[in-house]
Amino acid sequence: MLIEKRLHAGIRDGSITVMFRRWHRRQVTAGRVYRTAAGRVVVDSVAEVRPGRIRRADAIAAGYRTVAEVVADLRGSPDDPVYLLRLRRADEPDPRDLLASSADLSTSDVEEISRRLARLDAASSHGAWTSETLAIVQRRPAVRAGDLAEELGREMLPFKVDVRKLKNLGLTLSLEVGYRLSPRGEAYLRPR
Repeated sequence: MLIEKRLHAGIRDGSITVMFRRWHRRQVTAGRVYRTAAGRVVVDSVAEVRPGRIRRADAIAAGYRTVAEVVADLRGSPDDPVYLLRLRRADEPDPRDLLASSADLSTSDVEEISRRLARLDAASSHGAWTSETLAIVQRRPAVRAGDLAEELGREMLPFKVDVRKLKNLGLTLSLEVGYRLSPRGEAYLRPR
């Protein structure tokens, strides 16, 4: 879920508890946790609302001064429905962070990681990529994703999606600029 940068601090400190979105179809589900640039967010409820029925209190909870500001800021086609999302920051730690910090790998852990990496390689439309991606992140930590992708002869956005898949396995960590291997990733690549 994309959240405007101006709202990040408010979501983190709890002052922003509502968001409005104009979508052709609903993009989130109540009760789910979403990873965002503002951190992990729990969507408590999603309801369709007519722009003329938006309450001032909800506009303020979304970071606006008036309902008119909310309506003026809605993106998308005016024919699409508007959704009111009630949300909050997720307090529990990101499971990927917990996984990434676990450097004590058993033989079965290594086998499972290898199996999952092989499955990612096999499913890829551009061939095996996991080993070279782990290697470049290890060799060049904190380097812009665009530079890493270029070195590998890849487009940046698909490269970033692939690194995110490695992050989901707990093998990489995102930095302010670029990536680095997690303790789990380092342990996995350590010669046995």
